[in-house]
Amino acid sequence: MSCLVTGGAGFIGSHLCEQLLSMKNRVYAIDNLSTGSYQNISGIKSDPHFSFFVGDISDHELMEDLVKKSRVIYHLAAAVGVRHIIDNPVETLESNVFGSQVVFSLAAKYNRKIILTSTSEVYGKSEKAVFSEETDLVIGTSTKKRWGYACSKLLDEFLALAYHEQKGLPVIIVRLFNTVGPRQTGRYGMVVPTFVRQALAEEPITVFGSGMQSRCFCHVEEIVNALISLINGNKGIGEIINLGNTHPISIFKLAQTIKEITGSNSEIITVPYDQAYAYGFEDMEHRIPDIRKARKLIGFSPHKSIIDIIHDVVSFYDQQNILSQTKTAQPSTQIRKIV
Repeated sequence: MSCLVTGGAGFIGSHLCEQLLSMKNRVYAIDNLSTGSYQNISGIKSDPHFSFFVGDISDHELMEDLVKKSRVIYHLAAAVGVRHIIDNPVETLESNVFGSQVVFSLAAKYNRKIILTSTSEVYGKSEKAVFSEETDLVIGTSTKKRWGYACSKLLDEFLALAYHEQKGLPVIIVRLFNTVGPRQTGRYGMVVPTFVRQALAEEPITVFGSGMQSRCFCHVEEIVNALISLINGNKGIGEIINLGNTHPISIFKLAQTIKEITGSNSEIITVPYDQAYAYGFEDMEHRIPDIRKARKLIGFSPHKSIIDIIHDVVSFYDQQNILSQTKTAQPSTQIRKIV
């Protein structure tokens, strides 16, 4: 089957491309390399069944060509990371909204089945203990740039469902909860790779806020397998589905665990949000997904623990010698294809 992956050189996208290729699919991938990188696809770029395009999903002509060639679409392209989102609010909103409109319109035109990867960020400041797909969303004020990302992804959801209702778009929306694993970078505020890098470098491990806030971390391999199962199945069309692990860990405990696993002598320090980001920064204290729908639809039940995840991330840093690298590939101003 021919598959299109937007954001294909990103953290999740590159793992998805690898898995699809291993299953004998034809894979087309597009990425503007704003947060993705050539390094992420270095292991598959020579695969004869893989074609990579440097370009933007808002490029209607390019996207139409790719959509026509593909039977299914995995729409992962989006601005990611709290730091990146706060520093680049215009790019975040324009990329996440205008680009998605192009993808949805073309997917509807050619009747392509599509998965939209949304985010647990859309739940906003809700104080519920566990978030189900029907939980009311509590978004902060528009003066807080941090919520711009959540609103842009929420608009993507509304737009996708509108295309489903009015134009018959076969879309499945998944809300991802803190996906982690090899290749994830800490450059944009991702906590696990940031802590691992700091621990391996014997630098202070910087915990933002009190450290008592908790998150549930799911291994990227389990998320990728779930995405493929959903798009290959006959259920979930027109629905929103949570994907994530259900075992929370506090951010301070996460730092302690990473320090222990790496054998680091790093000091763990807390940094107030106002210093880490901006005055008045708001965060969610807890974020636990209700995954009963995903379990019912595809038998989704993550089994990799945070210990497994940390070991995989540490191993990746060791193998790639990431600490010695100072540069990453820069985005191209022209569309290029790797076949």
